[in-house]
Amino acid sequence: MTNKLRYFIGNWKMFGDFGSFKIIHKINQFSRKSKNQSKKKIILCVPNTLIHFFKKKLKSKFISLGVQNCHYHQGYGPFTGSVNASMLKKAGAEFVILGHSENRSEGETNQLIKKKIESALNEELSVIFCIGETLKEKKRAKTFSILKNQIKSSLEKKFNVNKIIFAYEPVWSIGTNKIPKMNELKSTIKFIKNEFKKTFKTKKSPKVLYGGSVNDKNISLFSSISEIDGFLIGGASQSSKKFIDIIKNYYK
Repeated sequence: MTNKLRYFIGNWKMFGDFGSFKIIHKINQFSRKSKNQSKKKIILCVPNTLIHFFKKKLKSKFISLGVQNCHYHQGYGPFTGSVNASMLKKAGAEFVILGHSENRSEGETNQLIKKKIESALNEELSVIFCIGETLKEKKRAKTFSILKNQIKSSLEKKFNVNKIIFAYEPVWSIGTNKIPKMNELKSTIKFIKNEFKKTFKTKKSPKVLYGGSVNDKNISLFSSISEIDGFLIGGASQSSKKFIDIIKNYYK
């Protein structure tokens, strides 16, 4: 494990109410007392209904707030039930998760995700861009080709890539308690970074996180892979204790 900055991003999914701020308060208290303040960046992506309330209550230099999706349309429009990047930014969001497999399974295409990324970047939101293969694709040895297609079909050279963080989330790992073998994961993270550099003709590596059944028990395994820049944490981020224990055990 190196001393470089690590991201710990919580995806609350469809969870939480105004009282759930106590979770963030406890994480903030931990962060304030932590010895590794300069080594970690904590981001919590909450439901749209909570972002403004939490933003007003949160007085912290240790935690940033994000949301979990946005509509692709830049301005206001006839899109019942939808919320765009501009509205989320004004409500207090700094980050947005896009391309999550749960949304892809509902019909989101790479082309739609590209529109959403462009819209979010235009509002100067930082994008947490999720990519990953299904179990069937993995068994057919298509992991790299799937990832390559997701990257090339969703990003453009004109995008401000400095505001894009990749999150590699193998679909078969999310919520299943199954995680990749460490040697496979290391090669996959390296592939994503190299593919990005080739696509955008740059020597600068992107930030690449891992997500999928991350918990306080297995987090120490991931610390052996220096190429991983952090973690996108689902269910465990809904508990301040579990989320804090993940961070603590990573730095043990």
